[in-house]
Amino acid sequence: MITLPAGTVAWVTGAARGLGWGIARAFGRAGARVCVTDITEAELARCGADLQADGAAFITCASDVSDPEACAEVAGRVVARWGRLDVVVHNAIYMPLQPFAATAPEEWNRQLAVGLGGMYNCARAAWPQMTAQGGGHLMGVASGSSLRGYKDEVAYCTIKHGIEGFVKALALEARPHNVAVNTIGPGTRIKPTRITWDEYDHAPEDLRATWADPVELGMAWVWLAAQPPARLSGYRLDAAPLLRTIAREGSDFAFSPEKVTLYPDDFRAREEWYRTYPE
Repeated sequence: MITLPAGTVAWVTGAARGLGWGIARAFGRAGARVCVTDITEAELARCGADLQADGAAFITCASDVSDPEACAEVAGRVVARWGRLDVVVHNAIYMPLQPFAATAPEEWNRQLAVGLGGMYNCARAAWPQMTAQGGGHLMGVASGSSLRGYKDEVAYCTIKHGIEGFVKALALEARPHNVAVNTIGPGTRIKPTRITWDEYDHAPEDLRATWADPVELGMAWVWLAAQPPARLSGYRLDAAPLLRTIAREGSDFAFSPEKVTLYPDDFRAREEWYRTYPE
């Protein structure tokens, strides 16, 4: 069992369904107080019902991460309710699959505003509280598109590459404030983001069986939140190999990049950069 510091407060965006829903429930089950946000109120209510069934302390907020004022309002509501904000997981994404030639400027801007702008907006909203309270964790969600390109995903790949750059740079500025900045990818096959709860409920059982349990994967984000912020910052981890390591060796395993990510060479390159970066 992964133990979070007592009173941990987490904010998970894009939590109405899929991976965000799983991450939120994993935090709730681990004893965190959880704020879940999304733009789809009906699906957000389903997440709230599941958190309630888990016995979690939670609040739900219909909110758009592309709006900086809305993000600041959510952060303020969380702090007013629980007095702190320890973890932000930016999972929200808008991801229509379409070729570049069919991507109109307004479509491009909307995708970047949610996926990449949302990371900035949420981090900026949480920053004053995290630095004032002496630390915290800012987390994004990685994917294969963080490192590779795919057809019909020009905007999505741009977002995921951009988030890695955001993490690499902000980790250096966040270090003196004891704020960790990282991403975690699923590291395995998950339900496609575009599939709604209704579509999931009516999907063939053999298809659903090919998708990893998002609540189980969510425990990787919980494990990272349980680490002292100074231990890991600026990195990309992957949930599936990390959780296999925990199952095999326990949550206090002897650390090596191969145990926590599908891309250990990338991890080591970042590690060396931070080691040699001039203060």
